Amino acid sequence: MLTVEKIGGTSMSAFGDVLNNIILYNRTGAELYNRIFVVSAYAGVTNWLLENKKTGEPGVYHRITEHKKFHQSLKEVAVKLKALNKKYESLGLDIAAADAFIEQRIQDAQTYLNSLTNILASGYVSSENILQAAREILASIGETHSAFNAVNILQNRGINATLVDLSGFHDHKSYTIDQRIRHAFKKINFAETICIATGYAKGTEGIMREFDRGYSEVTFSKIAVAVKPQEAIIHKEYHLCTADPTMVGVENCFPVGFTNYDVADQLADVGMEAIHPKASKPLEINKINLRIKNTFEPEHPGTLITEDYISPQKRVEVITGTEKVVIIDVYDPLMVGAAGYDLDIMQTFYDLGISYSFKATSANSISVVIWEKDCHKKLVQDLQAKYEKVTVEKAAMVCIIGSNIDQPGLLAKAAGALANDGVNIMSAGFALRKVNIQFLVARGDFRNAIIALNKTLFF
Repeated sequence: MLTVEKIGGTSMSAFGDVLNNIILYNRTGAELYNRIFVVSAYAGVTNWLLENKKTGEPGVYHRITEHKKFHQSLKEVAVKLKALNKKYESLGLDIAAADAFIEQRIQDAQTYLNSLTNILASGYVSSENILQAAREILASIGETHSAFNAVNILQNRGINATLVDLSGFHDHKSYTIDQRIRHAFKKINFAETICIATGYAKGTEGIMREFDRGYSEVTFSKIAVAVKPQEAIIHKEYHLCTADPTMVGVENCFPVGFTNYDVADQLADVGMEAIHPKASKPLEINKINLRIKNTFEPEHPGTLITEDYISPQKRVEVITGTEKVVIIDVYDPLMVGAAGYDLDIMQTFYDLGISYSFKATSANSISVVIWEKDCHKKLVQDLQAKYEKVTVEKAAMVCIIGSNIDQPGLLAKAAGALANDGVNIMSAGFALRKVNIQFLVARGDFRNAIIALNKTLFF
């Protein structure tokens, strides 16, 4: 059975566990092959190269955007990468080869970046494309580093492994990402080797231009579509659980087991990504099943996501949410009975490239929920210029999600659980498909709301 498998950065950092729990687990000889592993950079590496994904702390990239010298920062990253190499020497990594590889890659990247910064400094070209190219070059370093190391370790253990470097670092052909992937895999006999592919893939369209830091899952998805595996698998450091174990306690949640791509989209909409939504769509369209597994529990089958799964029993599959949203309420007394108000408000959001995850209406007002990071000053100003009153309020969203939750009394039971815990519901709603019931609550009530719903609906 051919599989395409994605290994995230946290799991890659624990590569000894990846070896024992994923690559070698219950397999010997020919059983090791017919597998393509798409690997992320080791945890933290892309943060050093670009910026910290959570805190925004600047990396090498931001020195380039600010027209500052970047060479010392890039050199410091090289030192850190070679220090990481030492961690894997006991697994069989050839340190001399690994250090030489990353030194050469950093040196080549610096040559490219020098050319880009010189062009940027000339003032003759738009900075946008130059900076985008710099971002792509830097991002590619992390994945090629971890992929090279993985192949080297496997080969030194007597396992046939093939590095599929999709970064195109020394390939100047104008391939799209899909073309590069097809070209890279077309002559490989999967039955005789383990393929280790970089999570970064170079293409004329620029993978980071559209997907930014979600690019490795997009590469994974595109490879799966190209080779048509029997199953696609994502290995994470945790299960896809019925609730966040760090919030409700490990003993108070469990793996989902089975669900569908619609549910996966609902989860992504509130930031709990089983898979990046731009990566899941091609899998769904091509009817490729996706399995989410826990790296550290190899014996567990994980959660299987398919196109057509519907739970045979009416049940809630996941309780989740986010405390990083704001409610924008637009009030205007002329709204009642008038056609086009909704369209006009949505046009303002569209013009600024802002999507929403929840909307509720009354006679004279429309409330829209968006990510707090997208609540720009211009958005509020543009709305205030058109309508009588615009209110912005920080909030949290908690969701009850499942493939078959259309059961009498669920809404009342959930609302009762929140009320009994002293949580006030600011707004609530669900679409006709009834796969996601959403509650808007105060941010301070977010954790209590998740725990109360989990306790009432699962235990």
